[in-house]
Amino acid sequence: MTVTVFIRYRIDPFKRAAFEAYAQNWLTIIPACGGELLGYWMPHEGTNDIAFGLISFDSLASYEAYRARLRSDDAGRANFEMAERGQFILAEERSFLRKVEPAA
Repeated sequence: MTVTVFIRYRIDPFKRAAFEAYAQNWLTIIPACGGELLGYWMPHEGTNDIAFGLISFDSLASYEAYRARLRSDDAGRANFEMAERGQFILAEERSFLRKVEPAA
Protein backbone atom coordinates (compact mmCIF):
# COMPACT_ATOMS: atom_id res chain seq x y z
CA MET A 1 0.00 0.00 0.00
CA THR A 2 1.34 3.42 -0.93
CA VAL A 3 1.16 6.15 1.70
CA THR A 4 1.11 9.78 0.59
CA VAL A 5 2.09 12.54 2.99
CA PHE A 6 -0.02 15.62 2.34
CA ILE A 7 1.67 18.70 3.81
CA ARG A 8 -0.38 21.86 4.20
CA TYR A 9 1.67 24.97 4.81
CA ARG A 10 0.40 28.31 6.01
CA ILE A 11 2.97 30.76 4.70
CA ASP A 12 3.64 34.46 5.11
CA PRO A 13 2.00 35.92 1.98
CA PHE A 14 4.68 38.61 1.83
CA LYS A 15 7.41 35.95 1.70
CA ARG A 16 6.02 33.71 -1.06
CA ALA A 17 9.24 33.97 -3.07
CA ALA A 18 11.24 32.63 -0.11
CA PHE A 19 8.83 29.70 0.27
CA GLU A 20 9.07 28.98 -3.46
CA ALA A 21 12.88 28.81 -3.22
CA TYR A 22 12.49 26.44 -0.24
CA ALA A 23 10.08 24.23 -2.23
CA GLN A 24 12.39 24.25 -5.27
CA ASN A 25 15.24 22.98 -3.08
CA TRP A 26 13.09 20.00 -2.04
CA LEU A 27 12.61 19.02 -5.68
CA THR A 28 16.07 17.41 -5.65
CA ILE A 29 16.55 16.72 -1.94
CA ILE A 30 13.39 14.64 -1.40
CA PRO A 31 14.03 12.14 -4.25
CA ALA A 32 17.69 11.84 -3.22
CA CYS A 33 16.55 10.88 0.30
CA GLY A 34 14.04 8.28 -0.90
CA GLY A 35 10.70 10.09 -1.24
CA GLU A 36 8.57 9.97 -4.38
CA LEU A 37 7.85 13.66 -4.75
CA LEU A 38 4.48 14.35 -6.35
CA GLY A 39 5.11 18.08 -6.14
CA TYR A 40 4.70 21.38 -4.37
CA TRP A 41 1.90 23.85 -5.07
CA MET A 42 1.99 27.59 -4.47
CA PRO A 43 -0.82 30.12 -4.11
CA HIS A 44 -1.86 31.54 -7.47
CA GLU A 45 -5.36 33.01 -7.16
CA GLY A 46 -7.61 33.26 -4.14
CA THR A 47 -6.08 32.40 -0.78
CA ASN A 48 -2.54 33.75 -0.72
CA ASP A 49 -1.14 32.02 2.37
CA ILE A 50 -1.67 28.29 1.74
CA ALA A 51 0.77 25.97 -0.08
CA PHE A 52 0.92 22.19 -0.39
CA GLY A 53 3.48 19.43 -0.79
CA LEU A 54 2.77 15.76 -1.56
CA ILE A 55 5.27 12.93 -1.15
CA SER A 56 4.57 9.18 -1.50
CA PHE A 57 6.21 6.19 0.15
CA ASP A 58 5.80 2.40 -0.04
CA SER A 59 4.92 2.28 3.66
CA LEU A 60 5.08 4.21 6.92
CA ALA A 61 8.35 2.40 7.62
CA SER A 62 9.76 3.80 4.35
CA TYR A 63 8.61 7.26 5.45
CA GLU A 64 10.40 6.89 8.81
CA ALA A 65 13.62 5.79 7.06
CA TYR A 66 13.30 8.78 4.72
CA ARG A 67 12.88 11.18 7.67
CA ALA A 68 16.08 9.80 9.24
CA ARG A 69 17.99 10.26 5.94
CA LEU A 70 16.57 13.77 5.56
CA ARG A 71 17.78 14.80 9.03
CA SER A 72 21.32 13.58 8.25
CA ASP A 73 21.43 15.06 4.72
CA ASP A 74 23.47 18.29 4.46
CA ALA A 75 21.19 19.87 1.84
CA GLY A 76 18.07 18.86 3.80
CA ARG A 77 19.39 20.37 7.01
CA ALA A 78 20.37 23.55 5.16
CA ASN A 79 16.87 23.86 3.71
CA PHE A 80 15.24 23.42 7.13
CA GLU A 81 17.62 26.05 8.54
CA MET A 82 16.76 28.46 5.70
CA ALA A 83 13.06 28.13 6.56
CA GLU A 84 13.76 28.73 10.22
CA ARG A 85 15.85 31.83 9.52
CA GLY A 86 13.38 33.21 6.95
CA GLN A 87 10.30 32.54 9.08
CA PHE A 88 8.10 32.23 5.98
CA ILE A 89 6.33 29.08 7.20
CA LEU A 90 3.81 30.05 9.86
CA ALA A 91 2.27 26.58 10.35
CA GLU A 92 2.63 23.10 8.88
CA GLU A 93 0.17 20.20 9.02
CA ARG A 94 0.78 16.63 7.84
CA SER A 95 -1.85 14.09 6.87
CA PHE A 96 -1.05 10.52 5.85
CA LEU A 97 -3.32 9.33 3.06
CA ARG A 98 -3.90 6.18 1.06
CA LYS A 99 -5.48 6.00 -2.37
CA VAL A 100 -9.00 4.60 -2.59
CA GLU A 101 -8.91 1.50 -4.80
CA PRO A 102 -11.83 -0.23 -6.56
CA ALA A 103 -13.60 -2.85 -4.43
CA ALA A 104 -12.49 -6.42 -5.12
